Amino acid sequence: MGPRRLLARFSATGSPLSPGVDPSAGPVFQQPPATKTGHEMNRRIRVTAILLAAAAFSLVGRVTIAQQPPQDPQNWSEVKCSRYKKAWSEALTRRGSEGLGQDFIARHEAFLASGCTARADVCPRSPAELELANIMVLLAMNAGTASTFLPFSCRR
Repeated sequence: MGPRRLLARFSATGSPLSPGVDPSAGPVFQQPPATKTGHEMNRRIRVTAILLAAAAFSLVGRVTIAQQPPQDPQNWSEVKCSRYKKAWSEALTRRGSEGLGQDFIARHEAFLASGCTARADVCPRSPAELELANIMVLLAMNAGTASTFLPFSCRR
């Protein structure tokens, strides 16, 4: 069967795949109308990505700034000592000094009087002193000081 005869047959009867459709009338399948052009979609995606990136960077910047101590190291030492003194005073007020030895209290007061720069030599010996030292470690950590800041040490 030649091409003309085949075309005449499909024109008269329609396509075997699509009966009643005239192949000379144009394509059988049409693309659905686009709701947005490619340019409009790309623009929306870019704007969304830029807004998300800006939001992420603003949050990261705030977290980093909040975690940084003051820039002046001497000032930061004073701030740490002030926070520690306040925590010590509150812990003594709440807990009381029962069970604390005079040596423990005197050495700790000397540490505070030095601006929290004296050598760590406050040794908790009794259960009450150890309890207060543990409380102070937690309070100091919550106040943002490092574990090397604390005055507790027992030398032999």
